Amino acid sequence: MTYPQHPPFRADVVGSFLRPEALKRARIDHAAGRISDADLKAVEDRAITDLVAKQKRAGLHVITDGEFRRAYWHLDFMWGLHGVAKGTNPVEVKGSGGAGVSETAAVCGEISGENHPFIEHFRFMKDLEDDSTIAKQTMPSPAQTLFLLQAGSAENYPNPYSSDDALSDALVGAYARVLRDLYDAGCRVAQFDDCTWGMLVSADFKDSVFGRDPLAVQHQYAAINNAAISAAPKGMTITTHVCRGNYQSQWFSSGGYGQVADVLFGEENPEAYYLEFDDDRSGDFAPLAKVTGDKKIVLGLITSKRPALEDPETIKARIAEASRFVPLDRLFLSTQCGFASTEEGNSLTEDQQWAKIALVRSIAKDVWGED
Repeated sequence: MTYPQHPPFRADVVGSFLRPEALKRARIDHAAGRISDADLKAVEDRAITDLVAKQKRAGLHVITDGEFRRAYWHLDFMWGLHGVAKGTNPVEVKGSGGAGVSETAAVCGEISGENHPFIEHFRFMKDLEDDSTIAKQTMPSPAQTLFLLQAGSAENYPNPYSSDDALSDALVGAYARVLRDLYDAGCRVAQFDDCTWGMLVSADFKDSVFGRDPLAVQHQYAAINNAAISAAPKGMTITTHVCRGNYQSQWFSSGGYGQVADVLFGEENPEAYYLEFDDDRSGDFAPLAKVTGDKKIVLGLITSKRPALEDPETIKARIAEASRFVPLDRLFLSTQCGFASTEEGNSLTEDQQWAKIALVRSIAKDVWGED
């Protein structure tokens, strides 16, 4: 059966987890041609089954596959769309530690969403739900996909879209098909992961990449995300996670939410925002006053980038501070991001990862009195 509640939960997670060594080795062997597709899937299935058991033992009500079947949090989804291929001219973005992502995506034909591989991935997760857990499917936001495909417009592929509007319409149609197929497979919660808003608060990034009015870009991104949310089947919860980069414990941008709050919090329509607040790069909580309606805020106050555990009293004080702008009953707690936005993972051990989750759960129980 499906758990009757849905994310966000008082103690929540963003989605990705550190890959076990056996899975890392299998992916290397598969890329080298030493094992078959079926062999790799068998290793993935075992690793995901074990991960879900650990999530349940940790007391989480939301379960994910840890993104174990992916190399990247975003690109694997994009490459799974018809009309999207691997790009050859990646956007040059360097993380705080100097390393950058070397792959991207590009339009190579008419874009559509039928037979997306994530549907089968979710069916496997659906079978692992029980009466106290619900499976969440993560994917890059439509705005994130639009951004990368815009950046890859110079690729030497046939591109049938002569305008951003035409490309946006095609992407909304593709997302609508994927969301409908996920719903038919039993999915009731989808999360749009989105670094575009993190880019827009960074002066260096927005000035060097967009070259146009940042407010116009904000409206464009909110519009495409809202169109996909509106296209989701009735009964499917759509949340979003806003990130500033989480590549091998690096970050890619800095800046408070104030620059995007009017549009992101006032105009975009997810049921909940998972927001990065683990250090001063995210600014203060004042922009949360711009959150409209009864939308929920998941405070990413526990970092997934570093192993040291935060002081519980400090985190409780920060939750109390955030409640000055959004009522406590609409606040929730998680790590600021997943533990492995790419398959390499962040700079901590699996034991340290689970200690972080235990801390989230302990603080949430103290603050809200909920298990």
